[in-house]
Amino acid sequence: MVNEANDPAACTSATAFPARTIDCARGPAPKQDRSIRTKALVLRAAAELFAARGFRHTSVKDVADRVEMTKGAVYFHYPSKESLAVAVVEHHYARWPELLEEIREEGLAPLDTAAEMLNRAAVAFRDDVVVQAGARLQLERPEIDATLPTPYVDWTELLTGLLTAARDEGRLREGVDPAAAARSLVAGFFGMQHISDVLEHRADIVERWREVGGLMFFALRA
Repeated sequence: MVNEANDPAACTSATAFPARTIDCARGPAPKQDRSIRTKALVLRAAAELFAARGFRHTSVKDVADRVEMTKGAVYFHYPSKESLAVAVVEHHYARWPELLEEIREEGLAPLDTAAEMLNRAAVAFRDDVVVQAGARLQLERPEIDATLPTPYVDWTELLTGLLTAARDEGRLREGVDPAAAARSLVAGFFGMQHISDVLEHRADIVERWREVGGLMFFALRA
């Protein structure tokens, strides 16, 4: 049995990707299955539109039309366009601790956990419209009347912890500073995903990250 007090991965996961609840007016919490499904459909429709058009060029009517509902029905679940954007961003952030838990269950070493987190994040940016929409909304934060979390901070803290654990295991190249390496990985990954988005709508993001990540982790491994 692993003693979590001495398990770097367990210690890292205790603080990685804290729950993000953004201050914003919200509709009632659904209790019936049908209402839960309807709210999820509205959220996904909003994510698809935000990802494709951005916050400014998406209206509540657009969302209502996409799910074939009235604006009033959408407002029942989400009282404003800002509350829709906030919900999408919160669900974007919720993807990462779920992904981390999946990887931790595989029992990988810290450096391999860091690599696999970024590998699977690339897939999520390619395939998951909520992740795509959340990323775009973060860039459009000045246009949204809500205080969204500062991007990149959670990723930097997670990777710093994992690289520190890798150094303690003797798996990090000698002389590499974990915090500096984590900042470089975050810059490399998110810069790469932005370029992939602009040039190819992220269709090639997995291949481009394989190139960038392969070089970066080659430089980091002992």
